[in-house]
Amino acid sequence: MKPTDRAEPGRWPDDLLDVAALRTAGTRPLPFREFVVKVHSRCNLACTYCYVYEAADRLWRNQPHTMAPHTAEQVCRRIAEHAAHHRPASVRVILHGGEPLLAGVPLLRGLTRTLRALMPECTTAEVIIQTNGTLLDEDVLRLCREEDIRIAVSLDGTAEIHDRTRRDHAGHGSHARVADALRRLAAPEHRSVWAGLLCTVDVTADPLATYEHLLSYDPPSIRLLLPLGNWTNRPPGRTDDPAETPYGRWLATVFDRWYATPGPPVRIAFFESLLDLLLGGVTRTETIGGAPSQLAVVDTDGALTLSDQLKSAYEGADRTGLDVHRHPFDALLDHPGVAARQLASGALAAQCRTCPVGAVCGGGHYPHRYRADNGYLNPSVYCPDLMALIRHVADVVRADLARTTGVRP
Repeated sequence: MKPTDRAEPGRWPDDLLDVAALRTAGTRPLPFREFVVKVHSRCNLACTYCYVYEAADRLWRNQPHTMAPHTAEQVCRRIAEHAAHHRPASVRVILHGGEPLLAGVPLLRGLTRTLRALMPECTTAEVIIQTNGTLLDEDVLRLCREEDIRIAVSLDGTAEIHDRTRRDHAGHGSHARVADALRRLAAPEHRSVWAGLLCTVDVTADPLATYEHLLSYDPPSIRLLLPLGNWTNRPPGRTDDPAETPYGRWLATVFDRWYATPGPPVRIAFFESLLDLLLGGVTRTETIGGAPSQLAVVDTDGALTLSDQLKSAYEGADRTGLDVHRHPFDALLDHPGVAARQLASGALAAQCRTCPVGAVCGGGHYPHRYRADNGYLNPSVYCPDLMALIRHVADVVRADLARTTGVRP
């Protein structure tokens, strides 16, 4: 796609990124390593902040409720084809929705078995179900044990905080049902299938109460997620004032408790990546540090899309016009939306390239950069929070090194 000829400025990257020129100049695409497969397009919860059903995009209404078996088989064939071509040691396949458990155990079992039967010998397939936890029962746990599937569950904190936003369609909170599911997962016979917790940050909640509540279930890992907002649709509490950093303060409070605890008690990829980056290493997550995206998403009808989180920007932001019935995953690699997210510093706004913490921040999470008039060529809407957090963590690490070595870095 070539730069737009329109008089008004185009939006990055769709109108402005010349992928053909990139390829001619020698920039090669990175193959996909993570595949989000939408096995069900509806959900039994109505979370108020959901980026699928409550954001700008409404195209989910046109999707089949459940992925058809023949589409699921074709998805598996395309993933195996991609793996055979690029020969990664492993790929991760995340069964997603909506709520994926609404698709039923037979479809989930059949898809997993077909996927692994088709994968080339050089590549293993890790399968994860991302669920809200309310439908997790013994049948699902048996499926996961028998088929080597892991489960990640969403929990946003205490019952008061979680039930404020994560309610069913009748308005009833879901915390009690999720807590029951987590107690099942924590049992010795099931713990091996538990991947961890996902928690969307609510800055109105006490950060330590939230963290301690998550810890009370003894999860193997926690992913702390910033709400999917952007410059056009700001996240809650993120004002125009750069001096206000509510998310930075919230995360720094949790970081201090986590960092000061011997062990520490749980893996938090966001914090681990910050530490790695500050000490000259690489990021463990796409949400911080600017790691190139190697993610593809498949909808229930087989459509190949960009990250489903782009739905938070505008209707159709994740659409590509490709599908697994007609196109291999390699065809998606040359879409501007994929190429841009693999450019690292080449996809950053000018102020990000000169920012003193830019090498650690990496511009923040790509969906958070959107602004209606120019697309994604902006700093993260969370820029002040990320800068405050990174500087705080750097100060903590610097002081810690000085105490342990006697030398000020």
